Amino acid sequence: MTFSIVARCPASGLLGVAVATAVPAVGSMCPFTRAKVGAASTQSWVNPYLALGVLDAIAGGHGARAALEGALAADAARELRQIGVVDHAGEAAAFTGAQCTPWCGQEIGDGFAVQGNMLTGPEVIDAMASAFRASAGQRLDERLMRAMEAGDRAGGDKRGRQSASLRVQGAEDYCALDLRVDEHPQPVTELRRVLEIARLQLVPFVEGMPRRGVKAGPAPESVTSMLALAPPERPGGGGSGPG
Repeated sequence: MTFSIVARCPASGLLGVAVATAVPAVGSMCPFTRAKVGAASTQSWVNPYLALGVLDAIAGGHGARAALEGALAADAARELRQIGVVDHAGEAAAFTGAQCTPWCGQEIGDGFAVQGNMLTGPEVIDAMASAFRASAGQRLDERLMRAMEAGDRAGGDKRGRQSASLRVQGAEDYCALDLRVDEHPQPVTELRRVLEIARLQLVPFVEGMPRRGVKAGPAPESVTSMLALAPPERPGGGGSGPG
């Protein structure tokens, strides 16, 4: 009941997932990432343990394809599942069970996988893969966003629209970017708006957060002064002021 993309940036090594569906809060259910390991989107009849098992196997030394095969073998209801995964080396894999709701399908490319079920048709997957390839050289968050926008324009979920999510994982245990639109009539459009604001207000804050092996220092003055402003007064605006 979802369309998604998992990908690795060949330049930065960042891992990411973007996903949208006609169910609330897709970001709380489908996307999984792990630093220096991989990224996955588990969907259709969601099994979080399927994604977690794949990431565990990658962490144990398997590539994405072997990790996915092993995790699926342990899931008795695998024909109801759909999952896409990419590992830290850029190997991608996907699976669409025979009992997923049509239209359903997937496309695996260099460093990415696109998958979806209960879609308006194969044009959704085609548009997403084309948009991702066409954006080569852009930052990973932008490439993921463009893929989602293309899938949304092509028809997306045949029931309608409700939620969307975009997650980017760097070398730290916490996400470099984790954005969610949990309930909205145009969630992909709203996700783009949130992303543009987050780039100006959130990303600089996250970039100044403590990192493993690096002595923690004070937050940059430019960030603290910016975040001391009411949200509408900050770069990009958004939010509301006091009162």
